[in-house]
Amino acid sequence: MITRLQVDGFKNLVNVDIRFGPFTCIAGPNGVGKSNLFDAIRFLSNLSVKTLTEAAVLVRDERRATDVRSIFHRVGTQYAESMSFAVEMIVPPEAVDELGQTAKATTTFLQYVLILGWRIDQPSNTPTLEIKKEELTHLTLGSAAKHILFPHTASSWRASALKGARRGVGFISTLQNGNATVIRRHQDGGSRGNPMPSLAKNLPRTVLSVATAAEAPTSLCARREMESWSLLQLEPSALRKPDEINTPARLTPSGAGLPATLYHLGVASGDAQSIYARVANRLSELISDVRGISVDRDDKRELLTLTLTGHDGTTHPARALSDGTLRFLALAVLEMDRSSSGVICLEEPENGIHPDRIPAILHLLQDIATDTSEEIGKNNPLRQVILNTHSPLVVSECADDALLVARSIEGSDKGKIFRRVAFSGLPGTWRDFGDSLNIVSRGQLLAYLQPQALQFVPQNTGSTTARFKRVIDRQDLHQLWLNYGDRVAEDGS
Repeated sequence: MITRLQVDGFKNLVNVDIRFGPFTCIAGPNGVGKSNLFDAIRFLSNLSVKTLTEAAVLVRDERRATDVRSIFHRVGTQYAESMSFAVEMIVPPEAVDELGQTAKATTTFLQYVLILGWRIDQPSNTPTLEIKKEELTHLTLGSAAKHILFPHTASSWRASALKGARRGVGFISTLQNGNATVIRRHQDGGSRGNPMPSLAKNLPRTVLSVATAAEAPTSLCARREMESWSLLQLEPSALRKPDEINTPARLTPSGAGLPATLYHLGVASGDAQSIYARVANRLSELISDVRGISVDRDDKRELLTLTLTGHDGTTHPARALSDGTLRFLALAVLEMDRSSSGVICLEEPENGIHPDRIPAILHLLQDIATDTSEEIGKNNPLRQVILNTHSPLVVSECADDALLVARSIEGSDKGKIFRRVAFSGLPGTWRDFGDSLNIVSRGQLLAYLQPQALQFVPQNTGSTTARFKRVIDRQDLHQLWLNYGDRVAEDGS
């Protein structure tokens, strides 16, 4: 779970400092930089298992195949010399490495710092990433209240999430040895450790990414936590496919594995019908014609097929369901899968959902996130949900303290003006740190996200010219908008 993320120099993320809760909704128009934040989270996640170059290639950018510098902040033709990340996180107390060995973390409350730069390799004249600094340190349990600001119970949730203690040096540190930068990996017992055999600039991957249970158990737990950060991009084509019987019981970011995950949840519970009924009840919040959900096992073809049964007894396979229904169903299964943990990023959850059903999907997403009033455990996994949206309807349904507003603001570097993204909270919430520059009102937010309608106005020339006008100003829609506002006020959203 990410409690705080600082990013500087990645795309248009300059001097970004965000504190996250278990559920965070980031609102803002298209193109402002909401997706860049998700890219930064995924970049860190990929760095925990892949080389620097491989992780850079996986960042969403059309230029990524030709120049790794494309992920650095740029003003004109000048790229920033470095990018930095600092993430405060809660990691699992145990993790398993590639050899099947179990590691136990010395402490579960950590900070990871990484600074990357680039250089031009000769004679190929190719830009290459290099590590300038890498550190993994502990955050004391005594300071937890100063770091974890969102509402939670200290005696149950925090006490179960933050375990262990450490004194002395960190788990990974960086030092300057003359003109050379050397990264040290320290043992969990607190020894000084030995310098890595290579200089930092020659390392092809982060030190964290090679952590093992035997040599660096806490680093391995941090690595597994970062590896679990995912961007859900649920694709209808993947959600519609049946699974082979031996498909792993794990929903992938694309939605593949949905039938297998639901099937194995039923098998593991010992009461498959009860599991299917709970998923069907959840789906009925989205669509009314749901009598049951099941997974058909075809031993002859060795396939698992997800089906929906309507009130009239008609059975519909997944391939016949709408995109919105499939996405909601995948999230309902994910909420049921208590073995899953980590950070879940989701873009524009309102896509494919009728406006009247937006509250249902938001409630589902909030239920996926950890309940900070209860102890972390089998029935309350350490899961975090971060979503982005440009929908005023989604914003209207979110609690004030869950909202962050993404705005494009002006910055300068060596006299050159550029645009960067800033993330602001609402006043009176736990995100209000007394800095007026980082606070916006809900009224400003809704005005900022006001939907637009295209209205064609005949001109004297006889031609038709398009002009934009706010929906709320259109007389034909004015009463509909007021009725929606009244309904929102009545249900307390």
